[in-house]
Amino acid sequence: MTSTPPVLDRDEAFARIRLLRSPNVGPVSFFQLLRRFGSAAEAMAALPDLAARGGARYRPAPVDRIEAEIAAVRSLGARYLFHDSADYPAALATLENPPPVLTVRGDAALLAQPCVAIVGARNASAGAVKLSRDFAAALAERGFAVVSGLARGIDSAAHKGALAGMSEGGGTVGVIASGIDIAYPPENAALQEDVATRGLLIAEMPPGTEPLARHFPYRNRIIAGLSIGTVVMEAAPKSGSLITARLAAEAGREVMAVPGSPLDTRSRGCNQLIRDGAVLVQSADDVAELLQGFEGKPRASFRDLPAGSYDAADTETNADIAGLLGMAPVGIDELIRQSGASAGAVQMALLELELAGLLQRHAAGRVSLTSG
Repeated sequence: MTSTPPVLDRDEAFARIRLLRSPNVGPVSFFQLLRRFGSAAEAMAALPDLAARGGARYRPAPVDRIEAEIAAVRSLGARYLFHDSADYPAALATLENPPPVLTVRGDAALLAQPCVAIVGARNASAGAVKLSRDFAAALAERGFAVVSGLARGIDSAAHKGALAGMSEGGGTVGVIASGIDIAYPPENAALQEDVATRGLLIAEMPPGTEPLARHFPYRNRIIAGLSIGTVVMEAAPKSGSLITARLAAEAGREVMAVPGSPLDTRSRGCNQLIRDGAVLVQSADDVAELLQGFEGKPRASFRDLPAGSYDAADTETNADIAGLLGMAPVGIDELIRQSGASAGAVQMALLELELAGLLQRHAAGRVSLTSG
């Protein structure tokens, strides 16, 4: 028997948005604060003292700025989706640090469908663009929600194909690195509107936020987290599509790649994925066969090192964690070993440093002092 998520009252919803928008609070620190204080309202009250213990004065996000954001979300016909809402996507919620608050516009019922990501090169070949469109149309016809990032090339083709083939509950979900009111690239404004009107548009950043380079990895984790499988069409080595594939692997999802000519640099990333254990696929039938009834046991042997998972707990030990940190990223487990403190004490010390603007978080659960 599953429990029904509690109904969030307006004051706590407001406090959660304000907490997440406050300086130096990201998904990791948001959930640590929520676990420690029990509510966002209590966490907000504790922020100045926590930051002071980290060595800095603290000013949370202004109330009027949050009020303006909420008004903007409503005026756009969008709404907030909180991590413990009944309609928050279950696959995304299983990530180590899922987005605490999403802004969504469109048909959120698509999130209850099996989702498959199709990602790839922005400067894709004509053949790969057609293949992406055909894959997406066929998968949408089978009831899949096709997830992509509304970028040029493969992403755009995937959204267009899914919109053309949507039936039987299938469709498309666009995840963007900007606010929900910003179209990027600008030439995709009409497509983004089409996705929001006929499918679902998702943004983690507040309205008015321009798509900065640092936002795209966050977007990629949502694409991978929503999907039970990720298909890479064309990708150069070290491209964002390969980051999405690795995030999917870390989350225990299926990773698939379409092979290409070794003479085309746009295919080298896909070919490398296959060599590293991703499943080779050549048709939408291959993808559907792999994902139909997926139960969390991917056939792909492709893996990247998973990030560590640590819970905040008590703070009885006052460890001098700052003295162990430098500019080079170090794993939190290493800090626990070297300090001799409990995991909870280390996490709380890191949280205080982060709120003071002195800590930077990196991939795979590593941290360092900020360059400033």
